[in-house]
Amino acid sequence: MLERARSGQLGFRDGLVTGSVATGVVALTAWAAVALPGGEPALEHTGAVGPVAVATPAPTVLPSTVQPAPTVSAPSGADRAASANDSSDDSGSGSGDEVDDSSGDGGEQEVPVVAGSQVPRATEVPDASPVRCPSATTTVSSAEELQEALDAARPGDVIELADGTYTGRFVAQVSGTADQPIWLCGGRQAVLQTGSTRKGYALHLAPAQHWRVVGLTIRNSQKGVVTDGTSGTVLQDLLVEDIGDEAIHLRSHSTGNAVLRNTIRRTGLRKEKFGEGVYIGSAEKNWPKYGDGGPDRSDFNLVALNTISRTSSESVDIKEGTTGGALLDNTFDGTGMTAADSWVDVKGNDWLIRGNTGRNTPKDGMQTHRILDGWGTGNVFTENVVEASGDGVGIYIHKPRDTANEVRCDNRDSSGGEATSGVDCSG
Repeated sequence: MLERARSGQLGFRDGLVTGSVATGVVALTAWAAVALPGGEPALEHTGAVGPVAVATPAPTVLPSTVQPAPTVSAPSGADRAASANDSSDDSGSGSGDEVDDSSGDGGEQEVPVVAGSQVPRATEVPDASPVRCPSATTTVSSAEELQEALDAARPGDVIELADGTYTGRFVAQVSGTADQPIWLCGGRQAVLQTGSTRKGYALHLAPAQHWRVVGLTIRNSQKGVVTDGTSGTVLQDLLVEDIGDEAIHLRSHSTGNAVLRNTIRRTGLRKEKFGEGVYIGSAEKNWPKYGDGGPDRSDFNLVALNTISRTSSESVDIKEGTTGGALLDNTFDGTGMTAADSWVDVKGNDWLIRGNTGRNTPKDGMQTHRILDGWGTGNVFTENVVEASGDGVGIYIHKPRDTANEVRCDNRDSSGGEATSGVDCSG
């Protein structure tokens, strides 16, 4: 848990946190990003996300059409992880039921067991300033070359993908550093896929620290991007679409990562109940596999400025066991959501949910759930624009007498009125 009384600084370069903490506030500040090579136009950003007020829990206080590209066939050498992620086990559910035995992890591959003690631990939420790819040190144009580059990468390397479709199950298991991250960059016409929505992860960081994955398209895979035991990583400006299960999953003590400015759409094509847009952590039933014998503490992650639509399950599912993250300025559209009843379901603790906008929800806009004692509490909802359908509410708080979640009065519905909720608003 964040040491709110502490005042100090922690810096992750190239788009991660630069800020200080004092009395429960993480001050996010921008920094000068690396310039694009060759005079290419820099990525624009509408402004810094600003200070992240982290919920302070206390028992009595309420606390935002890609054209086809040439195909590059995948040689078998690039598919070395195929036998590891061929499973199509259908256990679990991504639905927002109050009694949640969900995993969202149907069709799992066998992954390395990541001991929580072995993963570098973030203690701050990352910054939302965009990163920019430096000049390439390696350019690849085939699936085999891509996997070889991932295997051989060293801190500071910049792997650039030429336009084309790269078919395989790509795995990164080497790490950059805070000062010298490893970059994987490409344009929209650089497409990663496994070739089937029923099998495999398109990109798996397992475990790998300090990566920057920027600009690619990921489609036609069982899962898009999965991180296991990853910290200090940025997933930015990706198009993740036409996915069998969830699009992006931060798991197995993945901490201090930023999921920024991605477009996510059309998930759950294999199993609707697994079709989340962004999935943080693991359900309690999967802690023995992904939690090192306890909770999967995928803490202090940032999900910001993403556009998420046509997911069969929640746009964002935040699991029990996770703490201290931020969900900021995302845009949700629940059209086609069949296996969940809200855009956002928060089962973790001390998350800040601020500035998000949604439409076309099946029932509630956002929800909390207390799946286990001590979880689903200390979360703050502020400055969101939410709506409800039927007998739903804008923000639903599960077991409000047993939790210290805060719904502030600045949450609004689409007409500008105060958002509906089952609890009194504050502030």
